[in-house]
Amino acid sequence: MTPSAPDAPPRPLRIVHVVDSLEVGGLERVTVDLAQAQAALGHDVRVFSIAATEGLKKELLDAGIPVTEGHKRRSLDWHTLSLLRACVRDARADVVHAHNFVPNYHAALATIGLGVAQVCTLHDMGARLQNRRLKTLFQLSLARTHGVAMVGTQVHQRHVASGLVPADKAHTVLNGIPVSRFAEGSSSKSTARQQLGLNDTDLVIGCVGRLVPLKNHHRMVDVMPALLQQHPHLRLVIVGDGVQAEALRQQVVAKGLQEHVVLAGQRSHVSALLGAFDVFALPSQTEGLSIALLEACATGLAVVATRVGGNPEIIVDDQTGLLIAPDDNDALAGALSRMLADSALRARLGAAAAQWVRAHASSDALAQAYGRVYDTALIKR
Repeated sequence: MTPSAPDAPPRPLRIVHVVDSLEVGGLERVTVDLAQAQAALGHDVRVFSIAATEGLKKELLDAGIPVTEGHKRRSLDWHTLSLLRACVRDARADVVHAHNFVPNYHAALATIGLGVAQVCTLHDMGARLQNRRLKTLFQLSLARTHGVAMVGTQVHQRHVASGLVPADKAHTVLNGIPVSRFAEGSSSKSTARQQLGLNDTDLVIGCVGRLVPLKNHHRMVDVMPALLQQHPHLRLVIVGDGVQAEALRQQVVAKGLQEHVVLAGQRSHVSALLGAFDVFALPSQTEGLSIALLEACATGLAVVATRVGGNPEIIVDDQTGLLIAPDDNDALAGALSRMLADSALRARLGAAAAQWVRAHASSDALAQAYGRVYDTALIKR
């Protein structure tokens, strides 16, 4: 994106964000950070969770941002829709901002006749759209959607080229994070390692993300035996929870890696743990614009990531990290081995990655970018 003149102070808007839930994940994290950045700019911001939720809800409430839960129990729950409609009406919303497919068609149905501008963000490459019913409902909802933001060039190209999103409604908005939360060269490395049961002398690879098949965490466990031959003090830490948790535990036991692999479970303050890592790995089969990757870069970590989705928009190979092909254990092991053996390389790549995030992917920049999307949507309303 080309540089533009500084933005004028935005006029206050009444904004309702709609999400599936606020359970901890990248989409949820960016929504919460965006809501707080918008509130800091003077907007009246609320969040509606379609499902009953905990997760990041307390963080919003502590920031003074109201959260309404829809308690969805079935595919199209009319009680949930009525609660969403009441939330939008009570807020006297100017903009309803839905995050991904299910929230967008719920928002489109719930706001019929209310005259709001509807914006949708697509946070990923759309693997779930293989579900024909979901795809149909989402496509129908686009008729009532005034702007669709996609979290990177690759996501934009995928959804516009496929015909899913009309080009005249399409925007590209890079995800952003509160960069001040992630200090390069964190001074709390020992504290972070103590929380994870690690020693100061360990060499540590970290992964953060939901334990689901597309994240490919099993490949990290696959390559550990070969890496341990070169680095006997190596530890692998996987932060997150999900449907693959038990399978990963069994894999670790089967390979006899209990002393070298830490399955840390879900953690609410991941930013406090990133400083424990020497290398960050993201072996996913698909990504949108990964919040976990942005956070690792902002911390100044050296990154090994797959060349999928929005990862190449953050990681330039051998400049801000190392990129590899997905589903390739040899490439994964080779890149990790190179990183682990070269502390100077880790320092160079980590510093460059942190600089890139500060310049291009802050929460403030995200809020300003969405302000422009909202202005366009309000005109089309």
